[in-house]
Amino acid sequence: MERTPEGNHSALSEFILLGFSNFPHLQYLLFSVFFFPYLFTLAANLLIIFLTHVDAALQTPMYFFLGNLSFLEICYTTVNIPKMLASLLMEDKRISFLGCATQIYFSFSFGGSECFLLTSMAYDRYVAICNPLRYPVLLNKKTCNALATASWLSGLVMSFGLTSMVFTLPFCRSNVINHYYCDIPPLLKLACVDTSLIEFCIFMLALIFIAFPFVLIFLSYVRIVSALLKIASAEGRKKAFSTCSSHLIVVILFYVSGCVMYLKPKADFSPDTIKFLSLLYTFLTPILNPIIYTLRNKEVKGAVWRELRKKRNA
Repeated sequence: MERTPEGNHSALSEFILLGFSNFPHLQYLLFSVFFFPYLFTLAANLLIIFLTHVDAALQTPMYFFLGNLSFLEICYTTVNIPKMLASLLMEDKRISFLGCATQIYFSFSFGGSECFLLTSMAYDRYVAICNPLRYPVLLNKKTCNALATASWLSGLVMSFGLTSMVFTLPFCRSNVINHYYCDIPPLLKLACVDTSLIEFCIFMLALIFIAFPFVLIFLSYVRIVSALLKIASAEGRKKAFSTCSSHLIVVILFYVSGCVMYLKPKADFSPDTIKFLSLLYTFLTPILNPIIYTLRNKEVKGAVWRELRKKRNA
């Protein structure tokens, strides 16, 4: 660390991510636990992106949003997981000041974008089930592009302001972050000034990007369930709800863990609890998404078989 000209604070050039170093004898096991699911996440999401672009049966709003979500999940996991994997294999757990800022910026960018993209997917299911006759009009190509663009841009803009606020703070208490990636709540604990304003901003952004979308999704599912109960055929109800239940599982995991983390940034959670909650939305949900939308989706599985037949007959 280098002293500033004023001599009051230490200007950090790097941080140390402790990660899972409290389990020294499990480093290689943990590497395997995270590495292979990460490869699966990349491969499965790339497959979804490919299928939604080449298969005519998947050229619908639902799969347009799913393709966006798959690309976002690839970006989101790649921001954090490779660094964590490297730390599990190497003793060097340092990350540069710029590297930490970059990791936080893209983590919050992609996380914020996913909040609104999941909301767009819930709106798609709401219109498809509750107002099917107007579905082609309400979810036309222009509307889908606008919703996807707004989801991506909102995360990028929000994260720029938040990251700028955090990394203009003086850090003087320590350069050790008890986490497996750079995140704002543990980083604020290292600041040697009052961080109340930033914590208030985090709270407000969490309301806008996490709580508000979650409420919208919850209300949409109340309407969806109400519409499903009116379907006379039990088989019809089962088929319709199966397209929504998977989305709801991911939404609950993603939003609830995010709410706990960022709506209560001063909550007295242990470092291990914070790491567990972070794994839910940075690692687990990106794995569940391709499983839910491929292995449990007949249309996607049908597209896989059609592409395999094309390759075989080529």
